[in-house]
Amino acid sequence: MAKIRITKQFTFETAHALYGYDGKCRNIHGHSYNLDVTVIGNPITDMTNPKCGMVIDFGDLKKIVKTEVVDIMDHAILLNKNTPHIELAEHLINSGHNVVLVDYQPTSENMIADFADRIASKLNSTLQLHSLKLRETGTAFAEWYASDNL
Repeated sequence: MAKIRITKQFTFETAHALYGYDGKCRNIHGHSYNLDVTVIGNPITDMTNPKCGMVIDFGDLKKIVKTEVVDIMDHAILLNKNTPHIELAEHLINSGHNVVLVDYQPTSENMIADFADRIASKLNSTLQLHSLKLRETGTAFAEWYASDNL
């Protein structure tokens, strides 16, 4: 049976700031992120299975990505908890803002690696996370491929 890749696209709005950065991105700013999630596997061949012919139901993939990434990141402020930004985060949290604290510099590169771990851990063992593409702007994106991370 042929391996097939299935891709679903997601969008979310997230703000972040890069501690110690030498440009404008050191300030809190936001992006309309676009995330492409591609999984690879064999289509189900069991005719008694309601998912027959599918690698994964797009709805099932949507549930995983929304739970692990979108619902957490959408309209949140992403800050590195291992920097003095923790003080800013505490102030924002106390002011009622949705802050997500991570243990990395919240660049697209680090975010996509985090997302890959979160999504891959929730996939059925018959599937493999093939790749992710995270667009920060219309002209700038990061890509993650399983084959690069063996």
